[in-house]
Amino acid sequence: MFSHVVVGSNDLEQAKRFYDAVLGALGMGEGRIDELGARRRYVYRARGAAFFITEPRDGQLATQANGGTVGFTCQSTEEVDRWHAAGVANGGESVEDPPGWRGAKGSGFYLAYLRDPDGNKLCAVYRQPG
Repeated sequence: MFSHVVVGSNDLEQAKRFYDAVLGALGMGEGRIDELGARRRYVYRARGAAFFITEPRDGQLATQANGGTVGFTCQSTEEVDRWHAAGVANGGESVEDPPGWRGAKGSGFYLAYLRDPDGNKLCAVYRQPG
């Protein structure tokens, strides 16, 4: 698990709609506005961790990390599929392979990948028990 993750956005309201949907599919509530000086951001909190979407502090355009991925832990393959469907329905783009199993049988991962409306790469993962 992570302490916190921050991604930049050039359209906070569009990003909020997207993240309300994909994080809602994982059982989280809506993002809450968090004023930080002259800068606005939204925060989602769960299980001691925080996820933020924000306007860049330096006033430049937000760009996605090349090679970076933010991963969200899921409790089932169905939850991964709901997350993926919610993302696609709310402006996300499905990337890489379709949602499904990766790795050796019996010790694999069920994964789905999206790019959010700002191009940030996201992953939902269910780790097979045992």
